[in-house]
Amino acid sequence: MIDTPRERLPYSAIIDRPKLTLPDGARMAVWTIMNVEHWDSTKAQPRTILPPPMGQPLLPDVPNWSWHEYGNRVGFWRLNDMFKNYGVKPTLAMNGMILQTYPRIAETALEGGWEFMGHGYNQGPMHKLDDQREHIQSTVEAIKDFTGKGPVGWESPGLTETMETLDLLSEAGIEYVADWPLDDQPVELKTTTGKQMFSVPYPVETNDITMMALQQHSSEEFAKRCIDHFDRLYDDSADITRIMGISMHTYISGVPHRSKYVEQVYEHITSKPDVLIWTGEQVMEWYKTQL
Repeated sequence: MIDTPRERLPYSAIIDRPKLTLPDGARMAVWTIMNVEHWDSTKAQPRTILPPPMGQPLLPDVPNWSWHEYGNRVGFWRLNDMFKNYGVKPTLAMNGMILQTYPRIAETALEGGWEFMGHGYNQGPMHKLDDQREHIQSTVEAIKDFTGKGPVGWESPGLTETMETLDLLSEAGIEYVADWPLDDQPVELKTTTGKQMFSVPYPVETNDITMMALQQHSSEEFAKRCIDHFDRLYDDSADITRIMGISMHTYISGVPHRSKYVEQVYEHITSKPDVLIWTGEQVMEWYKTQL
């Protein structure tokens, strides 16, 4: 039994590690996580933009459910056009239920060569589930049945885990997680299964939930922060290889008033030499070759 996060990995200063070498002389890689979620209209919504009228919660919460629904009806398609323009193939972090409620999105991602990553079966915290193993397996099987290939990556809803989550994910064939935002490079995590498990750098800073839903910045902050973050990592990567993630949600970044700022980020990143635009799986597979 592993009881604490520290037991999963030892401390390691990035300046003390063996040199990592990306292919083709690249110095850093950027991966994009596109979160597509199923919100159950019969329950309290995972996030809200409008408070309950007169302080009286209600179900169904039509306005907040609709706020999210816009992202999958409209926002996804706006972002998908942009990704195609810049040659970006994101990692689709998806609830298993997406295949039933939003199959058109899944079909488009599959046709576009996106990576499919598990993101729970429904949008809800892992630590509140009665049976994590069944929940994980249902998600993995749904993706495998649709794509023909089981997912190797996992992002828990809200990055929530218990101390058994990683071991259950490993049992289900997951090889990397995006729940541990603790480094600029992939790291290996210990599991009770003895199988390899990696953490691929996932962003909580260059993440539209953090900036817009929680910190409530104006729309241009997304471009400013992501570009500033990238520029510093690009400078750092002259000496030490870095991995950067950008995480977006259809109902946050897919709205009209944020679209040009998202485009500014990818215009900037793709203009720089020696930068790879990868998926999370590509990052993990490359890192394995460096061990």
